[in-house]
Amino acid sequence: FEPGFDSTYRAGLKISIAQGVAAERLDPKMNEFDFDALSRAIDPSRDKLFEYLGIQTLYERYFIKDLSQRILEVPQYFWMRVAMGLALGEEKSLWTSYAIQFYNVVSSLRYTPSTPTLFHAGTSHPQMSSCYLTTVEDRLDHIFKSFGDNAQLSKWSGGLGNDWTNIRATGAQIKSTNVGSQGVIPFLKISDATTAAINRSGKRRGATCVYLETWHYDIEDFIELRKNTGDDRRRTHDTNTSNWIPDLFMKRVINDESWTLFSPDETPELHHIYGKAFEQKYTEYEAKAANGEIRLFKRVRALDLWRKMINSLYSTGHPWITFKDPSNVRSPQDHVGVVHSSNLCTEITLNTSKDETAVCNLGSINIVRHVENGVLQKEKLRETTELAMRMLDNVIDLNFYPTPEAKQSNMRHRPIGLGIMGWQDALYVLGIQFDSEEAVDLSDEIMEYISYNAILSSSHIAKEKGKYETYRGSKWDRGLFPQDTIALLEEERGMHIEVERGSKLDWTPVREHVRMYGMRNSNCMAIAPTATISTIAGCLPSIEPIYKNIYTKSNVTGEFVVINEQLINDLRKNNLWNDQMLDKLKHYDGSVQDIPEVPQDLKDRYKEVFEIRPEWVIKHAARRSKWIDQSQSLNLFIKTESGKDISDMYIMAWEAGLKTTYYLRTLGATGVEKSTIDINIKYEPTPAPVPAPAPIPVLIPIVAPILASSLLSMPPLPTLDANSATSGDPNLNICESCQ
Repeated sequence: FEPGFDSTYRAGLKISIAQGVAAERLDPKMNEFDFDALSRAIDPSRDKLFEYLGIQTLYERYFIKDLSQRILEVPQYFWMRVAMGLALGEEKSLWTSYAIQFYNVVSSLRYTPSTPTLFHAGTSHPQMSSCYLTTVEDRLDHIFKSFGDNAQLSKWSGGLGNDWTNIRATGAQIKSTNVGSQGVIPFLKISDATTAAINRSGKRRGATCVYLETWHYDIEDFIELRKNTGDDRRRTHDTNTSNWIPDLFMKRVINDESWTLFSPDETPELHHIYGKAFEQKYTEYEAKAANGEIRLFKRVRALDLWRKMINSLYSTGHPWITFKDPSNVRSPQDHVGVVHSSNLCTEITLNTSKDETAVCNLGSINIVRHVENGVLQKEKLRETTELAMRMLDNVIDLNFYPTPEAKQSNMRHRPIGLGIMGWQDALYVLGIQFDSEEAVDLSDEIMEYISYNAILSSSHIAKEKGKYETYRGSKWDRGLFPQDTIALLEEERGMHIEVERGSKLDWTPVREHVRMYGMRNSNCMAIAPTATISTIAGCLPSIEPIYKNIYTKSNVTGEFVVINEQLINDLRKNNLWNDQMLDKLKHYDGSVQDIPEVPQDLKDRYKEVFEIRPEWVIKHAARRSKWIDQSQSLNLFIKTESGKDISDMYIMAWEAGLKTTYYLRTLGATGVEKSTIDINIKYEPTPAPVPAPAPIPVLIPIVAPILASSLLSMPPLPTLDANSATSGDPNLNICESCQ
């Protein structure tokens, strides 16, 4: 930097904030900090932590502008404005102190709040929450109220998850008019139009995911909503869809049994119960249907319906596969309601009702920023976790709530979702390959450490500020922590959950503190996709292996070539990085597996995600899951056209007790620009090619008969084109609400 640059940079903070307040973009309270202290805390050298794509994204979309669209921030003012906005949740005498602490964590890229928080912290309308979950009642007035709520929530950058299972099915009787209902599909078309019409905060398109439970009579039409063929009046091209699947259906699939579809007006309890209670009531309704006591129902082969789900998921990317029973059985808030759906990115599992719109506030710890000299710095990780929990809790009190139902829910239960990102980066730095037991054990260990400190931090804040309103009777109050609830799921399901149960920490002090002082937050952890904030932080998204070592990333800002810098660093250490190596990487679309001169240890460490068997992604997720009180936004990647392999993968995820999955990614037509490569050069592959992925092992013996019969005969899935939702850019169609 030029001489005097630092002092000029620091002095401008007060001017920047004052201009934002004068333009009515920032809260007037932002002028009331100790700017001498804040300016001294500003570190201009942290601008150098950004990669080009990260700083470009901030410039295009995140920096505060006045009404004439003049940018009022530079990078460190941006981080300080976010920190100040979050510090407003503390006592006024502590505003400056906490702002500096928050600033040091976020500006060093150790922790990044979600996009809505970055957009709106400290502003005149601080809508900082990421996700909103609603339940739609089977009344016309409530259906259209829900459309209006969606518009308001989406306007302020909220991603939406809508539960539509209560709506009566096609052909069900409407008593007031004595005519048959048109079912749920026409209303989803209206919801789709509402989604497309809203431009969230002027910076992103609206985004909604609609959920339907698998026993709903309209489920077969629901599965086809994202198809590009058929009656367009029954298609929703701008809305994500997700199956909300009870365990009983998965058991019927495995055992090749029948499945009965009902209309919720004749089976009103089914959507609001789960586990053994659901199985009992469902079989009672099946008996009533057989006796002619239910008017509208349909029997199908469970495996045939499952095939339709898998086929549609492969060909359209929807509906996603999410599981009702694990989400409810393991919920800390089972005493005050039911989890009726997940959210837009499938990591939130909170109760909803007509009176409460569930809200979640998200942020992610950048794991790689806590690795120094090849060692994970746990004390640093503890400090980051504690400050992150405090920032997330403050969002609840400071937040602008677009609807009263959202405010009521968030203030009563105070859920937050602390997640992680930069996981693959950390493995690179630690020299560990993703598809190894060592990496799975590390996933377990790090998630346990974060969970330990997140729960303890929430309890510390409860001691200081008070417990959340509905704490009494919760699992926390009953002494049940996330790792304790796997046994409850086994009991309800009647099947073993194949997850290692060990622990490395002594949880006694945490349990004792919670027993004495309670919890500030009903939920503490959820792992979001982080497609955008990971770009800002310069790390790989969320918990995923790297998509490709070279690829083109597309987002609202533009298209950028992304290259794996860790790979380049290791190639340099081996004196292998040169123009020829770059050409070979382009030739093989980023893969190093067929480049002979690359050592085997680097080939193992730098496998791309489609070179890793999907069971490893599920193993990591299952081990993390035992420590998480919500869920994980888990993309699944598989290099196959086999319906059986994809089915096996999702059955494995269910058997492992996972609550939700997100996008299915299959290997489609994609590549990097090769115009700079001499087409006359022929590259010889490695003499010993990498073996084809082995079949996915089945975890539970009960699956064996069905795999030996029906699933083995599943027809090939349709060929994908380059525009398929499951191919190409790894960020294609990924929502940004939870980032």
